[in-house]
Amino acid sequence: MAGLEGIEQPRQHGRATAARWSPAVEDEQALSTLELLGDPTEAEVPLPSRPESAAAARRLAQVVLLRQWGLTPRMTEDAVLLVSELVGNAVRHTGARVFGLRMRHRRGWIRVEIRDPSRGLPCLMPVQETDVSGRGLFLVDKLSDRWGVDLLPRGKTTWFEMRVADR
Repeated sequence: MAGLEGIEQPRQHGRATAARWSPAVEDEQALSTLELLGDPTEAEVPLPSRPESAAAARRLAQVVLLRQWGLTPRMTEDAVLLVSELVGNAVRHTGARVFGLRMRHRRGWIRVEIRDPSRGLPCLMPVQETDVSGRGLFLVDKLSDRWGVDLLPRGKTTWFEMRVADR
């Protein structure tokens, strides 16, 4: 169950179905976003807590995952969707003015972190087929290999990790 400091959420081996997305469509915008906002692999990228920041975070993730780390389009699609869900949660539920995006790659794993100043913990809720919202953490739970929340002295970091094949 999410919401416990430092506790990982093991992956359930089912797959959620995500809308198809073409990485080539936003490639040029992704590169310009990286140049404008910074590289989340080098330092945390601060983004304003507004709905349109989800698009910027998706673009940053896309260019890092495809161009820098060479992930497959399918894995990139899943990770970009999860970035969007965590950003949406930060924007909707934290009351923060700014949140931070950080991406890390280590042998066999990628990790995406969203840091915000709220200490309110996300909660994985049961999802019904007819629900029109509230599916964000459900998708994170289904598509990532593990995820969790780390409480900080001033806020928290919500993160997910995915296993990747090294080249």
